[in-house]
Amino acid sequence: MTDNATTPQETAGSRTALQALRAVFMKLGVLPFFLAGALVIFTVLSDRFLTFDNMTNVFRQSVYLTLVSMGQMLALITGGFDLSVGAVVALTSVISALAMVALAGIFPDAVWLVIILGCLAGLGASLVVGLVNGAGVAFFGVSPFIMTLGVSSVVAGISLFLTGGVPVSGMPYAFADAFGFGRIWDIPVPVIVALVAILAMWIFMERMRTGAHIYAVGGNIKAAVLSAIDTKRTLIIAYALCALAASVAGLLLTARVESGEANLGGTIALESIAACVIAGVSLRGGIGRVINVVLGAYFITLAQNGMNLAQISSYMQMVLLGGLLILAVIFDQVRYRMMMGRA
Repeated sequence: MTDNATTPQETAGSRTALQALRAVFMKLGVLPFFLAGALVIFTVLSDRFLTFDNMTNVFRQSVYLTLVSMGQMLALITGGFDLSVGAVVALTSVISALAMVALAGIFPDAVWLVIILGCLAGLGASLVVGLVNGAGVAFFGVSPFIMTLGVSSVVAGISLFLTGGVPVSGMPYAFADAFGFGRIWDIPVPVIVALVAILAMWIFMERMRTGAHIYAVGGNIKAAVLSAIDTKRTLIIAYALCALAASVAGLLLTARVESGEANLGGTIALESIAACVIAGVSLRGGIGRVINVVLGAYFITLAQNGMNLAQISSYMQMVLLGGLLILAVIFDQVRYRMMMGRA
């Protein structure tokens, strides 16, 4: 027997390892493999990458994408997607900032009343956008791609019209101090907001009837109708919550930059879809988990952080992010066929 001969034990071990990897891929998609690859590659490229301070910084930076991605997950699970989330982030920023500036002149001594009303104005504007998206998809049967793309253009135009392309300044200092840079028990306020949102979304999707209806609509809308599920109502709720999640991210980003910006959220639609697909949310609908999406958003932010530390240009980062999305979609197709073969 030669030294290169493979023993039965080695063959069995290799087969077991492949089966374990296959099981992980079937359950979680490409996310564990992408995360492991990113940790190895960027650790080699920069000795500052795999440090506690940098990992904490990445977690804090991922808050905004996490919020938008959880909303995007709802649209994807129904079998559609929302290309207007970036425009919603910008609209929320502009409307809330303009409202706070206007109300500050009316209630100069009621700072927190001004902040609360300004935030409600931004959330209300985003809710209208979400309801329009949902109504177009649910009642008029418009393709989610066309509907949300058209709404995105309209909303972006409104944001630019209201500001003239100039940032809105003059908001109460307490808004940025509390929601942009504030801490509670030494935990950044945006992180606390994200943790509360993650818990609420998990309860909604895993423990509430409407969450189960969203899965049912995305899995098989005809079967959902036969099961007496109000599919139109479910679609409207999904797109409304998607817009509200993006709006919360818009408020936190506005507090972070301390001004209303019509160009906030420019690439967040692509990034949120990439985070969801990498996290195993099926583009065909009916499949997706909140915790996986949170990890997917963390991975996207981690990859961007690693590329920044490796001094990769912003233009090449766009190329690599698009490539990751294409790979994730390809693996999603492979995973779907494997699941259908097993079924």
